[in-house]
Amino acid sequence: MRIIKFLLSGVAIVVCMAFAYQQKKKVIFFGDSITQAGIKPGGYITRIGELAGKEQKDRYELVGAGIGGNKVYDLYLRLEDDVLSKSPEVVIIYVGVNDVWHKQTSRTGTDADKFEKFYSAIINKLKEKNCKIVLCTPAVIGEKLNGGNELDGELDKYSDIIRSLATRNSLPLVDLRKSFLEYNQKYNSAGAESGILTTDRVHLNDKGNQLVADEMWKVIKAL
Repeated sequence: MRIIKFLLSGVAIVVCMAFAYQQKKKVIFFGDSITQAGIKPGGYITRIGELAGKEQKDRYELVGAGIGGNKVYDLYLRLEDDVLSKSPEVVIIYVGVNDVWHKQTSRTGTDADKFEKFYSAIINKLKEKNCKIVLCTPAVIGEKLNGGNELDGELDKYSDIIRSLATRNSLPLVDLRKSFLEYNQKYNSAGAESGILTTDRVHLNDKGNQLVADEMWKVIKAL
C-alpha cells in the first residue's frame, strides 16, 4: 500500500510540474534589429530571463521576433505569421527607430500619419486575439545631449505618437526614449555621440541592454 501511495505521489508531482510548465506565459518581443539582437547572450531579452530567474518568477517563455531594418508596416505585414500564429499572451512592441532613421539614410522611412495608422492596426489585431500589449518608445539615434542629434525632434514626435496610443488604448508603456535621455543627462557629461548606452548611436551595448531589460521587466512582471 505504501508503494502504491509513493507511486501515486510521484505521478502527482510530475503532473503538477508539467502543468506548471504549460502555464508559462508566452511573451513575444516584436521589433527590429535591436530586438533581433536581444535574444543573443547579453541581449535585453536574455537579461529579462535572468532577472525573472533571480526573482524566482521564471514563469515566462520569452520569444524574440525581431528582424533587422523593420519598420512599423513590416511588423504589420508579418504580424500573423510571426506573432498571432504562436498564440502569445503578451506582446511587447518595440519599433520606430527605422521609421525615423531611414528617412535620413535611405529615404524609406515612414510618415508620421502612416506610422500611427499601422501601429493602431497592429494594436487592434492583437486586441482581437485578447493579447496583453506593451508599447515601447524608440530610444535614441545618437546620444548627444539637449537635442544635439539631428533626428531628436523626429524621435520625440514619434515617441509622442506611441505615448498617445498607449493612453488612448489604456496600455502599459515602457518609455525608453525618456529613460535613455535621463541616463545620458546623468552619465554623458562629455556629450558623446555613442558609447554610453549604444555601440553605434542606435544599437545597444551592455549597459543599454541592461537598461532596456530593467525597464521592460518592471512592466512584464506586473502583468
